[in-house]
Amino acid sequence: MPFEDSITFGSSGLERAAHLRMDPEAMARLVADPAARAIAFWRAKPAVAPEGLVKLPLDHPVLDAATEAPIFLGLDEAGPRFAYDLSGWQPVEEVGELDSFLDRSEQQHPDLPEGHLFKELRGVMTLLTRREAELAAAARQLLEWHRTHGFCSMCGVKSDLADAGWQRLCPSCGRRHFPRTDPVVIMLITRGNKVLVGRSPGWPERMYSLLAGFVEPGETLEGAVRREVYEEAGVRVGPVRYIASQPWPYPASLMMGCAGEAVSDAITVDPVEIEDARWMGREEMIDVFAGTHPEMREPRKGAIAHSLLSAWLRDEAR
Repeated sequence: MPFEDSITFGSSGLERAAHLRMDPEAMARLVADPAARAIAFWRAKPAVAPEGLVKLPLDHPVLDAATEAPIFLGLDEAGPRFAYDLSGWQPVEEVGELDSFLDRSEQQHPDLPEGHLFKELRGVMTLLTRREAELAAAARQLLEWHRTHGFCSMCGVKSDLADAGWQRLCPSCGRRHFPRTDPVVIMLITRGNKVLVGRSPGWPERMYSLLAGFVEPGETLEGAVRREVYEEAGVRVGPVRYIASQPWPYPASLMMGCAGEAVSDAITVDPVEIEDARWMGREEMIDVFAGTHPEMREPRKGAIAHSLLSAWLRDEAR
């Protein structure tokens, strides 16, 4: 199986049908299609059931709480797929952990069946099918962009949702705004039989991962890998190669997995960037994945770091 096929949020072959987004008549037909289904989000959390992502008919009463037009996600084999933002709904029960590293709270809407809950996507992403994961990632990223980019950056006037949710249009100056995607390199840095891992301040106890950082303007992926590793850990990197990418809708990153060969061993941590960095031998990493390592837990399943480290252990990170 190709490495990219093992990536959560990887392409499932969804027909995004971009040519239909600017066609109001086509959109009207798709909305009226009896096979059309909606994915509902509340404060960036999708509605999920025990069997997977909840897909609602477009006349479902819960969707009446949406304050903007739906976003057209694409054409699934079973019909058109849309995303609705229901963040205006206020649950009766107290909401506690919405801004934590992993929100474990769940919300039950009274118009949804028992057990159809709004849940943090990080907590359920590995339970979704490839198609559901792609739909959820695209929807979450687009809805978050609309939430945070509602005003024209040129003249400050409130902009309007356009092109089935894939643009915003300023009614004053006519400026068109497009969803942003932030390129991030995440690095499998090795030296001999060791791999470099680190942790950020505020992460859960024993949580380590591969080093990562945003690509700067005018910078190549290879340059970003070398710069980020040196800035964060003081390690120099030689040859760099690209492996695979992962959309990461928290809120709008594209994680580009790269492998690099370190040409130095000494670690000098930048405490502004990370809390700790260390070299882990292959035998140690086997213990990590077995859940028996005393200082490091297994990286989060579903994240590309887990896939890269797992492939490295199998000698398949190519």
